[in-house]
Amino acid sequence: MVRSEFIKLLTENGIATLKEVRRLMMNKDEDDVGEFELLDMPHFDENKFAKLVAGKYNISFIDLKNAKVAKDTIKSLRKKSILKYRAIPIQVTQTKVTLATFDPTVVDGAAAVLGGELKKPVEFILTNISSWMKLFSNVEDSVEELVGTVFEIKGNEEAEQDIKAEDIGQDVVTFVNRILAEAFVKNVSDIHCEPYEKIFRVRFRLDGSLIQVAQPPKSLMAPVISRLKIMASMDISEKRKPQDGRIKLSIGGKPIDYRVSSLPTLFGEKIVLRLLDQSNLQLDMTKLGFEPRQIEVFKKGIYQPYGMVLVTGPTGSGKTTTLYSALSELNKEDTNISTAEDPCEFNLEGINQVNVRKEVGLTFSSSLKAFLRQDPDIIMVGEIRDVEVGEIAVEAALTGHMVLSTLHTNDSASTVTRLINMGIEAFLVVAALNCVVAQRLCRKICINCRELVRVETDQLISMGFAPGSASKIKVYQGAGCEACGGTGYKGRVAIYEVLDMTQRVKDLIIKEATTDEIKAQAIKDGMKSLRMCALTKVAQGLTTLEEALANSASDSD
Repeated sequence: MVRSEFIKLLTENGIATLKEVRRLMMNKDEDDVGEFELLDMPHFDENKFAKLVAGKYNISFIDLKNAKVAKDTIKSLRKKSILKYRAIPIQVTQTKVTLATFDPTVVDGAAAVLGGELKKPVEFILTNISSWMKLFSNVEDSVEELVGTVFEIKGNEEAEQDIKAEDIGQDVVTFVNRILAEAFVKNVSDIHCEPYEKIFRVRFRLDGSLIQVAQPPKSLMAPVISRLKIMASMDISEKRKPQDGRIKLSIGGKPIDYRVSSLPTLFGEKIVLRLLDQSNLQLDMTKLGFEPRQIEVFKKGIYQPYGMVLVTGPTGSGKTTTLYSALSELNKEDTNISTAEDPCEFNLEGINQVNVRKEVGLTFSSSLKAFLRQDPDIIMVGEIRDVEVGEIAVEAALTGHMVLSTLHTNDSASTVTRLINMGIEAFLVVAALNCVVAQRLCRKICINCRELVRVETDQLISMGFAPGSASKIKVYQGAGCEACGGTGYKGRVAIYEVLDMTQRVKDLIIKEATTDEIKAQAIKDGMKSLRMCALTKVAQGLTTLEEALANSASDSD
């Protein structure tokens, strides 16, 4: 809006005083009139302001506060155009597109341009600022718009070794940038570039499942792999040995890290990139999916002055996120925290993180020994892989330190027996262990295509639902739509099993009871098994029966 008209509307209609307006306009460019900052003014009535603006420019006002606009409708206009013309599509019919704006001065100049882009006549309506901002929060970057924004973030020493895009081929650079941008938009966890005898394919791991997204010509295989290895600062001449690297990129102005791994296969090197997007890292443990009693036991375990808390589950089950959320909870100014990781996936401010490097003798065990000479309060070791690391971790837990770590076991009870089978005495395990968390990730049903399915009560009871509640359970599945790529799933939800070291459980461990006996006693003491937790997510309409059963397959309780 024109600055003079903007000021006049605010002051003459009692929406703001001249003093407030001057403060608002301070240090602003001529074209920046500070509409968004109006919301911070204590007595600003944005509906009154919007109606006055609508009357002045003879444009209809609609309060879109509770409006639900389909994502496909919003996506009909590029984000770049939405930002430039402050116009969001809210309705598309056969004859026209209705656009919402909060600034009527854009209408005359934007109508022809946006009509051409949308290939239909456009109609503008005016809404208040906060409603527009709420709609804008649903605007997503398109792959096409992001491809041109991909560039590497390098230090000076890396920049000197950089190889120009022309040396590789612009078509290869564009292809790689497009794959990286598409992975960013779809929020995938891993990118697989796979060479075979006759084809070269690219797959994304999305919500835990691999889907093929591209099969470029075989002639692009070697240049694409070389491009990725160069970006990851790997040795492109070495094709016989596995290599590890890291890529730092900016996509759409957002910094993204990729952990890169190369593996020599029969028909060339396979490259896998894991996306490490710190903005998606959930460090608030109350939002991880723990049930009330589970988070109570977990917090009690990590807030003990000493002891050991273990998180267990297969690769890709979210163990790192759970551990990082615990570290974030414990990260205080008066606390010394050190971690040994292979590798460090995210940078955590205020925590001393060590990347394990076996080739120089920096192992989990050597890191742990060094930590104990560094006056630690809390230690996190990426994984207890052998008896040496296990013994040092237990010793640290028994000498006044809080130790967090992971193990690869099926459930919480088998974690206890695994430690004992490693060679750690049962009485030491009992003395050191505070609690054990087992976890899995289930795919969530897509809310855009969720539908009710009929399941017989007897079948639900056989799966583990209580007879008294089985008849009341509503079971859902995803039909498949554009939003979820036809899979019926979008996003994931964690299921947990949290073993509290009650006195009865400790007594059984000392007596060298079986895993089943320990688990049965833990359930009697109030523990929910993975199967129980998964079925709760089904009853809540978050996941399907198939997902719940598949991710608690070893758990029949």
